[in-house]
Amino acid sequence: MSAPSCPECGAEILIPANAMAHELLPCPDCGTELEIISLNPVTLDRAPEVEEDWGE
Repeated sequence: MSAPSCPECGAEILIPANAMAHELLPCPDCGTELEIISLNPVTLDRAPEVEEDWGE
């Protein structure tokens, strides 16, 4: 099984064995913040931008 790739730069992303859905990971090549959308199969997408009202 091949590792998923960064949707921004195409770099291979190594997913930790204990990863959970919706966890955020940085791309080691371009630094884009990625979100694990699903684990079976592993699907990545760019993490949503932080909105002003988050954390309130």
